[in-house]
Amino acid sequence: MTPSRLLSAVGAALLAAVLHQPVHAGKADDTLRMPADQVLPDIDPYFNNELLGSIIGQQVWDTLVTRDPATGQFKGQLATAWRVIDDTTVEFDLRQGVKFHNGQPFTADDVVYTINFIANPASGVTNQRNVNWLKGAEKIDDFKVRLKFKAPFPPYLEYLAVPIVIHPHAYYAKEGRKGQNVKPVGSGPYKITRYEPGKIIVMERNTAYYGGTPKSNAKIGKIEISFVPDVQTQLAGLMTGSADLITTTVPKDMVDNIATNPALQVFTVPTMRVNFLQFNVLDTTASPALKDVRVRKAIMHAIDREAIAKATMGKGYTLLGAFCYRDQFGCTDKGVPTYEYNPQKAKDLLKEAGHANGVDVVLNAFFSREAGEMIQGYLAKVGIKANLVYEQYPAVREKQRKGTSGITFASWGSYSINDVSALLPVYFGMEGDDTARDKDIATPVNRANTTMDPAARAKDYAQALQLIGDRALVYPMYSVGRNFPATKELNFGRQTSDRVQFYEMSWR
Repeated sequence: MTPSRLLSAVGAALLAAVLHQPVHAGKADDTLRMPADQVLPDIDPYFNNELLGSIIGQQVWDTLVTRDPATGQFKGQLATAWRVIDDTTVEFDLRQGVKFHNGQPFTADDVVYTINFIANPASGVTNQRNVNWLKGAEKIDDFKVRLKFKAPFPPYLEYLAVPIVIHPHAYYAKEGRKGQNVKPVGSGPYKITRYEPGKIIVMERNTAYYGGTPKSNAKIGKIEISFVPDVQTQLAGLMTGSADLITTTVPKDMVDNIATNPALQVFTVPTMRVNFLQFNVLDTTASPALKDVRVRKAIMHAIDREAIAKATMGKGYTLLGAFCYRDQFGCTDKGVPTYEYNPQKAKDLLKEAGHANGVDVVLNAFFSREAGEMIQGYLAKVGIKANLVYEQYPAVREKQRKGTSGITFASWGSYSINDVSALLPVYFGMEGDDTARDKDIATPVNRANTTMDPAARAKDYAQALQLIGDRALVYPMYSVGRNFPATKELNFGRQTSDRVQFYEMSWR
């Protein structure tokens, strides 16, 4: 039995042992308790790249606009209206009467300070792709600002609705990033009242929160997030009543066990997160055989991606026709070749490439060890010996950016931005994670990022996606459906991504 399957079996036994114990949900004291396996390097949303950080960021801080989960349309958040002045300038009317958690009133100064701060590369924002299109902001009056872009940036509303939160300028200017990390201050529907890095984060409902937006209906009084690195311990807590919600990725067999408990539920949410294999074809690759397109195609034909999705998730997944999420603007599989599961074709391609006796590759992975081991097993059946190197994401990312990775089993959630500009430039825009450096692909990708004409953008993205498929530079496997085990007393509300929104939740 492999280590991951042994671990899974132990977890199943542990769950079975407590399966019929009584569950005492947090409804009694209006406190939702959620264990998490991530330790944030920084709680400021601009200085962490973790899913948990994004989840907290959306509760504690506000954005200028938001996407209504009921309609999918953009609505005002800290802004009430906006208008395009020209291709690189948008003017925003700001909401009046808003206060930050420390009592400071929200004005245009906060927007101007935040935007000018993050637009400056010296600020060190972790994900520069989220902010490097911004030139800056200028104040028109106390409740009107203009945002300037470095070049036309068509998906600006998508970014302003998710990763670009607004800080209180007076507090941040005085305390800086360090102070914001010690005592975080935002304007969102929840405020952080206790923060011990690596131990616990406590958020309480902001009773003075303004109305009139999709985030205005927070009902649960308190959220407690504790650091519990072991998933079996997390799930045991759910069974015995010390936890109410699990957002850590849970193995399928454990999810199946949870579903048998009448006091619990499993809520499945489709997400923009896509799992894929990225091939490093640079001269510095750890697997030189990947430079041959026939080897890359053989790898794709060798793997039964649907079987992997079923085994590791059970439901909620969607097989990908191209390297993008189906609902994102610019995503199309028209003209994109598919590589069906066909072990014999994989063997034939390897033989044609001069590897009839097999070939060695490096498989880098940072999540789902079980899926990684299944990929390794499928490759072995056609003569490809994959050395599975399983590490934390920062270590894998460093190898990608140094060009020393081999095959990377990767996962990317696009920050829930409904536009392929949040995906394609990362891996095919000549940026740090691009291990293809293919100018034929980068040219239409980068051109589409600065073209305001939707039809022209769609055409460029379609061209890039077809080239990625033709040249077999990525194997798009499946989009991820996330399973969230929880007490049955928790109503999830309208959840549209793996960035769970506590302000949508309530007790039954």
